[in-house]
Amino acid sequence: MSPLSRCALVACLGLPLFAACHRKPAETPAAPPPAAAPASALSFEQGLAQAKSRQSPLIVDFHAPWCYSCYFMATNILTGADWDAVERKAVVVEIDADSPDGAALMQQYAIKFLPSYLVLSANGGELGRILGEKTRAEFYPRINELIDRGETLDEVRAAVKDGSPASVAAGRGVLKSYLARYDADGGLRWLATLSGSANHALRDDAAAALTIARLQFLQAVQRNDAKAALNLGATVLAGDLGCERPYELDRYLPFASRQPDAHALIAAQRAAAEQLVADGVFGATPCADKRSAVFAAADIFEALGDKDAKRALLMRAIADVEKEIGGDLKKDRNLDDNLRIYNDQLAALSGDYRAYDALMPRLIAAWPDDYVYAARWGKSLLARGQPADALPQLEAAAARAYGINRLQVAEQRVQALQALQRDADARHVVAETLKANGPWFPEEAAKLKALVNA
Repeated sequence: MSPLSRCALVACLGLPLFAACHRKPAETPAAPPPAAAPASALSFEQGLAQAKSRQSPLIVDFHAPWCYSCYFMATNILTGADWDAVERKAVVVEIDADSPDGAALMQQYAIKFLPSYLVLSANGGELGRILGEKTRAEFYPRINELIDRGETLDEVRAAVKDGSPASVAAGRGVLKSYLARYDADGGLRWLATLSGSANHALRDDAAAALTIARLQFLQAVQRNDAKAALNLGATVLAGDLGCERPYELDRYLPFASRQPDAHALIAAQRAAAEQLVADGVFGATPCADKRSAVFAAADIFEALGDKDAKRALLMRAIADVEKEIGGDLKKDRNLDDNLRIYNDQLAALSGDYRAYDALMPRLIAAWPDDYVYAARWGKSLLARGQPADALPQLEAAAARAYGINRLQVAEQRVQALQALQRDADARHVVAETLKANGPWFPEEAAKLKALVNA
C-alpha cells in the first residue's frame, strides 16, 4: 500500500495519524473530531450519524438486563485504558435487546447471541462481530483488528483468491464471520464458490478446517439431520475448541441422548469437559465464560446418572464464586448471577431450596433498580407450587419490567393469579399489559392473551 493510500485509510478510520497524513498550515491547525456522546445516550440512528460525521467505525453493543455474560463484559472487559482507546477510534452505542427498537435491530442484523458486538463502517457496512464472553486477551486484538483494518466483509471475501498465506488468513476470517451469524448454509455456499486452490488451502489449514467442520455441524443441527449431526459433532468435539467447547456440546448432546448407545456417546465427551473445568474454571487460565463450562460438565454428569459428580461440581463452583465475591454482592453482577444459578441447580438436584431462597432477597436488595431477580425468584416459587409467595415477587418485577420482559413477567403473574383462583385479576393484568405493550412483540402478546381466552 502506498503512503497516500495508507493515509487515506487512516483518515477513513479516524485514527490519530490523520493529522500527520493531512497536516494543514500551522496557522490553521486541524480541528479534533467531534467528541463522542456516551454510548448509553445514543440511539442506533444517532450513533450511525455520528460515525458518518467522524468517519469512524460504529460498535453496536447488544445486551439485555438478564444477560450474565453482558455484565461480565461490562464489568471486566469494556473498561480501562484499552476500552478508552477503542472509544477514541470508534463510536459506541448500547442496544437493549428487550426494547422494541433493540428487538428490531436484533432481527435486522441476525443477532442470535448475547452479548454481541457488531462493528460497522462509517457507511454502515458490516466489518465483523464478536460474540459472547471473551477475555481481554481475546477481545481487544479482535476488536482492534476490525476497527483498524476497516474492510467490510465483502472486501475481505474478495481477498480470498488462492492458496497464499494472505488469502488463507482472509478466508479464516470470513468463515468465522459466517459462524458468528449462525449462517451455516451461507458459509458453506461461499466456500463452494472459491477457486480450487483457495478451497484446498483453507481445508488444509487447521484453524480454517475446524471452522468449516463447525459450519457443517451447525448446518446438520439446523436441518435436524441426526445422523450427520452425530458424525460431524464428534469430529468438531475432537478438535481444539478451548473455551468454546460448551457451545458445541450444547448442540451435540440432545442428538447423542436420543441414540441407543447414548451412554457411550456422552461418556466419550466426559474427559474433555472435565479437563475444561479443571483448566477453564478452577485453573490458572480461566475461560471468560466459566458458567457454560460448569454446566456442560454438569449436563454430562446428569446424562450419565452421576449425580454425586454433578453435586460436587456445583458445590465447588458455589464456593469458588463466594470466595471471589467476598460477601459483597454489589461487586460483580455476573458473579452474582452465577451464584444464583448454581444454587438453583443444586436445589433442583436435592429438592432443598433453603439456600436459594435465602440468597434471592439479598440479590434483590443488592440490585434494586431492575426486575430480574424478583422475576426469577417469583418464577421459581411458582414452579414449586407456591403462587401466594410468588405473586409479590412478580408484582415487584412488573413495576420495573418493560418491552418484551413486561409481557414475560405478566405471563407469570397471570399464572399465579389463576392458581389462586383470582381470574378477574388475571384478566385485568392481561388487559393492562397489552395496553402498555402496544403493537410490539406480537407472539409474546398472543401467548399472554391466550392465558385468559382458553
